[in-house]
Amino acid sequence: MTTIISALSDISRNYEALFVDLWGCVHDGVRPYPDAVAALQAYRKDGGRVVLLTNAPRPRADVERQLERMGVPGDAWDTIATSGDSARAAMFRGAVGQKIWFMGEDRDRTFLEPMQLVSDPVKVERTELSEAEGLVCCGPFDAHADPSVLRPELLLAKQKGLKLLCANPDIVVDRGGVREWCAGAIARLYTEMGGESLYFGKPHPPIYDLARMRLAEIADVPAADRILAIGDGPQTDISGAMGEDIDSLLITGGLLAAETRTETQPDAQALETALGREGISPTYAIGFLR
Repeated sequence: MTTIISALSDISRNYEALFVDLWGCVHDGVRPYPDAVAALQAYRKDGGRVVLLTNAPRPRADVERQLERMGVPGDAWDTIATSGDSARAAMFRGAVGQKIWFMGEDRDRTFLEPMQLVSDPVKVERTELSEAEGLVCCGPFDAHADPSVLRPELLLAKQKGLKLLCANPDIVVDRGGVREWCAGAIARLYTEMGGESLYFGKPHPPIYDLARMRLAEIADVPAADRILAIGDGPQTDISGAMGEDIDSLLITGGLLAAETRTETQPDAQALETALGREGISPTYAIGFLR
């Protein structure tokens, strides 16, 4: 049974570390949520550790710079684990070959920069689809265009037997109130067409392994029952936490705001209906992180 709470402080004493989603929880893609920032600052002040666990398809240094530009203070978090870094590690280990066809916006090209996490990395080379050994997807070329516009390219890739490395399993995200398509939508389409997609962000295990690795760099990693995952994605943040056997706090004012009738807090009956439809069971729920 999911318990609706009024503030993070109601339960924070039970946990030594938080795995916190960014988009929809700490910021809206444009600006931070002041109450969420204050809650994380208070948690850290009491000795807790905060790992920002994001499906951003970029290196953590890029995310750190983005947070700084956005105005999220550095004392609200300890370290960052991105699906981009998890996927990059797999790419440099040769998961989809050496010659890759890259999908994403110009800002995503840092994905191809070398990383220290992998020793003796594969020398990855961008190439045309006709010559590619695999696909690397950080997102669509146009985040506002329906993923189906890529059907011709994906059909050719499937016919060639290419694997698609998905750097962000999210299907959609809301940037300042405007909905955008993510890499997960393309990977889902490719799978539906009969292709093979490889995932490395939430809810899949590799990103949680990376989160624990990042945490171990600064502190002892607590037992699973002392870690709380926080996020607004039912099939990423919450499903991922359930798969890792860690408790979770669903932010209902994000992707499920309409379904849960969230203004400041979720409607209890609407929440129960939404959770049943999504097939998830978060430990706690709250309208917005505070």
